Amino acid sequence: MSVMWTVKVVSLGVVALSFSLELLGRLFCRLRSGRTLHEVLFFPSEVACVEHIFTPTSAHPCFCSLPHGVETSFTRLLRRILSASSSLDLCIFAFSNMDLSRAVLTLHSRGVTIRVLTDKDYAAITGSQIGVLRKAGICVRCDMGSVYMHHKFAVVDGRLLVTGSLNWTLTAVQSNMENILVTEEPELVQPFIKEFHRLWVRNDPATYLCSSDQKPNQIKH
Repeated sequence: MSVMWTVKVVSLGVVALSFSLELLGRLFCRLRSGRTLHEVLFFPSEVACVEHIFTPTSAHPCFCSLPHGVETSFTRLLRRILSASSSLDLCIFAFSNMDLSRAVLTLHSRGVTIRVLTDKDYAAITGSQIGVLRKAGICVRCDMGSVYMHHKFAVVDGRLLVTGSLNWTLTAVQSNMENILVTEEPELVQPFIKEFHRLWVRNDPATYLCSSDQKPNQIKH
């Protein structure tokens, strides 16, 4: 009887151990597959061709003189923005970079819901892409406060935050010492979603209208 009892206890122990190992394995796989994204990008970025990011399946190679197939901080930023599948909320001070404008327009053509909040003064500066976005039918609101709307962040699909010192200008990307943080950490993403919503509601065009008689100036940022 004692031998049989021992065999049963050992068998139950083996089963329990196997089950525990299986649960640990599943938990480990889940943690790996659900790993939170964190990425830091520094600028100025190396100048390289970005055509392959916009037309990755094109059978025709690009023959421009810039380096091809080079991964840079700017190409990674473009990929993060273009990863949007449902929504993009963009809160940006200065926006004149044509490649970033092309990325936003590409998302718009895919049916992605886009909202852009920008500074009232810089919206009318010569070279700004805000007018291009508006002409394409993208919803844009200007912050009508008495101080600069100096935020530079984007929220992709309500889950991915892109923020840092970088204005969306050619000078910032290619010449300035800048930084970008990309993260999916909910505790960081949610406050930015809340701030965007607060500013979006506060600057409802039913209450405030962007001035149409701004005199063009030279972009400084």
